Amino acid sequence: MKNLVIVESPAKAKTIEKFLGNDFSVMSSYGHIRDLQKHGFSIDVKDGFNPIYEIPDDKKELVKRLKKAAKEADAVWLASDEDREGEAIAWHLAEVLNLDPATTKRIVFHEITKPAILKAIENPRTIDIDRVNAQQARRVLDRIVGFELSPVLWKKIKPALSAGRVQSVAVRLICEREKEIEAFKPDPFFRVTAVFSAENAPQLFKAELSHRIDSKDEAKRLLETCKSASFTVTDVSVKPTKRSPFPPYTTSTLQQDASRKLGFSVNQTMSLAQRLYEDGKITYMRTDSTNLSDMAINDIKNVITESLGEKFVKVRHYHTHSKGAQEAHETIRPTYISNRTIDGTPQEQKLYELIWKRAVSSQMADAEIEKTSVDIAISDNNAMTVAEPINPENSFKAEGEVISFEGFLKVWKTENARDREFTELPKLSAGDSLNASEITATQRFTQAPARYSEASLVKKMEDLGIGRPSTYAPTISTIQARDYVKRGEKEGVRREYEVIRLANDKISEETLSENTGSEKGKLVPTDVGMIVNQFLTEYFPEILDYNFTAKVEEKFDDIAEGKLGWKNEISDFYNSFHPEIEEINSLRMERKVGERLLGNHPETGRPVSVKIGRFGPVVQIGNASDEEKPLFASLLADQSVATITLEEALKLFELPRTIGEFEGEPVVAAIGKFGPYVKHGKVFVSIPKDLTPQGITLEEAEQLILAKRQEEANRLIKDFPEMPGLEVLNGRYGPYLAYKPEGARKATNYRLPKNTDAAVLTLEEAKKIMESQSTTKKTTRKTAKKN
Repeated sequence: MKNLVIVESPAKAKTIEKFLGNDFSVMSSYGHIRDLQKHGFSIDVKDGFNPIYEIPDDKKELVKRLKKAAKEADAVWLASDEDREGEAIAWHLAEVLNLDPATTKRIVFHEITKPAILKAIENPRTIDIDRVNAQQARRVLDRIVGFELSPVLWKKIKPALSAGRVQSVAVRLICEREKEIEAFKPDPFFRVTAVFSAENAPQLFKAELSHRIDSKDEAKRLLETCKSASFTVTDVSVKPTKRSPFPPYTTSTLQQDASRKLGFSVNQTMSLAQRLYEDGKITYMRTDSTNLSDMAINDIKNVITESLGEKFVKVRHYHTHSKGAQEAHETIRPTYISNRTIDGTPQEQKLYELIWKRAVSSQMADAEIEKTSVDIAISDNNAMTVAEPINPENSFKAEGEVISFEGFLKVWKTENARDREFTELPKLSAGDSLNASEITATQRFTQAPARYSEASLVKKMEDLGIGRPSTYAPTISTIQARDYVKRGEKEGVRREYEVIRLANDKISEETLSENTGSEKGKLVPTDVGMIVNQFLTEYFPEILDYNFTAKVEEKFDDIAEGKLGWKNEISDFYNSFHPEIEEINSLRMERKVGERLLGNHPETGRPVSVKIGRFGPVVQIGNASDEEKPLFASLLADQSVATITLEEALKLFELPRTIGEFEGEPVVAAIGKFGPYVKHGKVFVSIPKDLTPQGITLEEAEQLILAKRQEEANRLIKDFPEMPGLEVLNGRYGPYLAYKPEGARKATNYRLPKNTDAAVLTLEEAKKIMESQSTTKKTTRKTAKKN
């Protein structure tokens, strides 16, 4: 072998191998081949904070193969990603494979295309040790914070908790927003709209009162006046305006748009983008640069000119303005602009289309829009012989827009409010009289701050300079995995509102209701998250400070540029942080953090408290020091440590509760690890959200049991008495075989070949299917282990 190229992923290796000749062999490191030791601190404080690295067990066989290949090769090329993480992977490979970092060829590219790969081969460099040190500094600092803080949380709150430098700050953002929402008191007001038509133009159009009205009485007075009022156009202004396209995508803006427009989670977006990049379809997906290369701009110009004409082209050069922007390679764009669509999964195709539209529209002409604004005065005809203007503030305003030239909107058509369908007004002039067919005053309420979605949290983190393109998705995944935050669904509550309507010279009133406060997929802090955040902000304010976290990122940038020594920075941080840890650890606290005393049990007089237990929020009756053991009950899903009352807490101890008997077996309601349930014999049925284990009736429980039985009956297509445990079941994706021998913990599933009639499948046919798929599984496992 003359040349060995090592990349991070097998998919990337496969794509790159197509572009290089027979003199090159491409292998994958499958990400990092070395990391800080999993167990222990793994940082030698006495020896200048040197990290102690290890090769994980699952990478040892791979390292042997890479070492063998590196020895046999005339030259080794390290081609990991071009960001700091990629630079560190290249350095670790050089260290482990005994390559000289000063002479080993390091190549980088921001797209996996033949020209880009060949250009990189022609222009190798050496490993950038400053960038490596920036990554080492991040890794070591995060280990110090996590390793030192987590045991404090175990001691003061509950075991198995963990803290992280960026993750804890992200949780703080979500917790503070939740407090704002809880403290918010909605203020009612009335929004007044009217439907007008002009005498010389019968086309109806809508207008809105230029200000909000605070009270119902004021709204009624206005509508009463409007009964006999006249409406006159006082001003018509027509202004030509322009709307410019957005810059191409960065990591954070792609995550935000994919969430809003496609409903993708941040993690899903990054996973799809990674696949598109490794297949050579888009440029590198971790970037905060909006810069397009001259070649890309030229290709985009050609595509626009050929499909739409030159008048749609406008070359633009964008610059990144986000706080602490780094890794200034190219923006996210298609590698081949001429490819309007790609092969791939539906999700990959949707994300690619979004990236294509954003990149192409960024080089298109402004949309030209004619914006019309009409002011309508209300005059009181009863005041005098001549109509007198009512309070000048009480005037209506109508707005309309007409596109005179689509420009970039020809490509960038979205369902955003900002890009809504344009409203066209009739031709109106100052002095025109108008007829109001209907005027409506609708009660509205001021809105509480919205909870963060994954995408809006990314935007907030970027605005504050917290984290970097490579850290947004892992941070959001981590805080959910640790159960500090969950993607919540709030059903909302019914709220009444009033509508006052003037039509046909009559005023009518009605009270309607609406669902308010319902939210889907927003980030909600758990009780554990709120209590951990409360503790950390109180005792470690510097670590949770937004500016501190952003300044740390800036220091990493300076280390990457060779302006700072990373070990000095780590030493300064450790020497101030470690004494704080020791001080807080030694504090004696009367109660666990977050624990609340609710009162005393009415019968026994024992104290009733709520706290975070080993397995989540619990209510406790009694103390550990009492002769009689304390009693515990888990909180329901919609209950919180911060708000639960003594009465609600005591109800939890009514469980498990025997509701009655059904078919000679007791029916019991209780709460388990996965929520409230009903138990009947050996059958467990989840209790739906609209019922509670304390309130469910025997009749309701019976309905749940019968529904579960019906579901199970529909699931079983066929069984085999001669081979107990073997069944043909109806699954989510169609019929399949399931075999659970006696004593086995779980069943093994087997796919049915296409066109198999599940209802008439024989035992012999079933055995053959199982045998063929068992052989395939064993072979796959052996191959995977060998690789």
